[in-house]
Amino acid sequence: MSPMPAALDWRDVVVRLALTVIAGALFGLNREAHGGPAGLRTTILVCLAASIAMLQANALLPTTGRPADAWATLDLMRLPLGILSGVGFIGAGVIFRRSDLVLGVTTAAILWITTAIGLCFGGGQLALGVAATAIGLVVLWGFKWLEQYVRQDLRAALVVTTAAAAPASEELRRLLEEEGYHVTGEALRYGEAAREIRYDVRWRGSRREVRTPSFVAALATKSGVRDVTWRPEGFGDL
Repeated sequence: MSPMPAALDWRDVVVRLALTVIAGALFGLNREAHGGPAGLRTTILVCLAASIAMLQANALLPTTGRPADAWATLDLMRLPLGILSGVGFIGAGVIFRRSDLVLGVTTAAILWITTAIGLCFGGGQLALGVAATAIGLVVLWGFKWLEQYVRQDLRAALVVTTAAAAPASEELRRLLEEEGYHVTGEALRYGEAAREIRYDVRWRGSRREVRTPSFVAALATKSGVRDVTWRPEGFGDL
């Protein structure tokens, strides 16, 4: 891994910028496919800005040093550090909360790694940048498939609207427990001729099991049940 040369050749600049755009585009395509808040152009621009910052630091190398009569010196490493700090603010801007979901965390992480990759390419560490791009893409695409099979605590909300003569809440709770769901919370609201019961449930499973359970459709056909809603939680980020 060679250090940055004191003098830049235009061919070096072209190679570094080209690899930067390719790396940013590969990560950006993933965000575009999943509707992320930062898409193809944003990811390329962030990666490119980091690369240009390192190219600028490379170009300023001959101006570093401290003459005997100088009271200040040029610290070129402050430039990439400032870029990383600025991207932290951008990453915070793409993370937002919607109801019980936190969205944009993966997009923020992608902006962070593309910045580091851009710094690698801009600084001439081409092998490191290529390796980081390859590993990042394997984690982004390959590990997403693996996550579908990892068993974890899953949560959902079951909301049942019933008539006054419908099954009692104890009967509905027993039905959930018989299906393997643990009830963690219960709320009851009465209207003039109906009542609404909400159950917060939890179970162990993989993300492949987030489809609506079969007992929900069966519950909707019971006498006195007017409406049934099943809302899985915690699947906002892709």
